[in-house]
Amino acid sequence: MVAATAVAAACLLAFPGAVPRTAGRPDSLVVTFLPWLGLLLPVLLVAARLRRSALALLALLLPAGVWLARYGGEPPEPPATGPGVITVVQHNAADDNRDPAGTARALTRARPRLIALQELTTAALPAYRAVLAPGYPYHAVHGTVGLWSAYPLRDVRPLDIRPPGFGPDWNRGLRATALTPYGRTAVHVVHLPSVRLRPATGLDSAARDAAAARLGAAIAAEPEERLLLLGDLNATAGDPGLAPVTTRLRPAPQRLAFSRPAALPVARIDQVLARSATVLGIRPLPATGSDHLPVAATIRLRP
Repeated sequence: MVAATAVAAACLLAFPGAVPRTAGRPDSLVVTFLPWLGLLLPVLLVAARLRRSALALLALLLPAGVWLARYGGEPPEPPATGPGVITVVQHNAADDNRDPAGTARALTRARPRLIALQELTTAALPAYRAVLAPGYPYHAVHGTVGLWSAYPLRDVRPLDIRPPGFGPDWNRGLRATALTPYGRTAVHVVHLPSVRLRPATGLDSAARDAAAARLGAAIAAEPEERLLLLGDLNATAGDPGLAPVTTRLRPAPQRLAFSRPAALPVARIDQVLARSATVLGIRPLPATGSDHLPVAATIRLRP
């Protein structure tokens, strides 16, 4: 029994895409919590030792090896300096954040060149602008998403990712062209719809998946060769619902850089992805007044 469970865990870790995409989206649920399957390994190890089963101990090497290859074998975080290398920060700042000024100051400590924010409110916006203006003189806001940049911004416009049935007041996407020293770079800042876990029917991700499809179409139509996507995608990077996006962009390495909930992070739904650039690494930053942790990504813009 222990050996069979170990082999099953190894297969799930190695081939999460084999989980069928049916009603209730079990495939999305499995991918979201897949890293936590590693907690099963110590339990199986104890059971194998109690049974004194050499076969079970040997079988445990399979899931342990796959888990380490997927999540434990990343190289150290690369330096944030070097030719063509910049840092960017992505943060859902939360619309109930009581300290937007403190949040803005905290984000600047990572010395990013770009800062993307979601859940901006009219009341909090002046605080973000005041704190970020000295280091980030160029910024754009559309609806509840915003981008602050150390580089000039051009061609700023809304990015319509509204799912069917969502009204015109739902504005959670913008695009801009950042004029970096390494060339023009399109930047998309988005906030996909939330998902709901319902006891009777499972995961309800229809709105998020529809928005992801529209975002994927916008990425395909983006005329700039180099593109950065920064956003709260309400999904882990391996979620099949994000396939229209992730099949067109290069994700960050699979590090255990969880971002939500801030008090006890269990998954990273705040993402940084790229086209014609490389996301070298991603890491969570200290908590702010949000229920998300900020994430900082190191990106090589120059080939």
